[in-house]
Amino acid sequence: QVQLVESGGGLVQTGGSLRLSCAASGRDFSTYVMGWFRQAPGKEREFLALKSSGTITRYADSVGGRFTISRDNAKNTVYLRMSSLKPEDTAVYYCAARYSSPSGSTSDYDYWGQGTEVTVSS
Repeated sequence: QVQLVESGGGLVQTGGSLRLSCAASGRDFSTYVMGWFRQAPGKEREFLALKSSGTITRYADSVGGRFTISRDNAKNTVYLRMSSLKPEDTAVYYCAARYSSPSGSTSDYDYWGQGTEVTVSS
């Protein structure tokens, strides 16, 4: 069992940056694939980035070059650094954990945080 708590969301101007954090509790954090997703009002939840317990890192095309995922297994924390933010990045951002191979599919993740809201003003 893994509990996930996101933080770091807030209001930022277009072009600004934010770093989201996701703190995990429970056992074997280092063995999980960690993913970041977001859900904008009226839209489906979409994949943003994932980082495996090894060296695999993947990004959605929509955020390539602007978002960076990292993890600190010693702190049981995964991060999402977001830069050059746009109003269309406004959404609730979620982290998720998967105890299997890397996947960008929402339905493949076993544990979810409660989300942190990001608003990008124009």
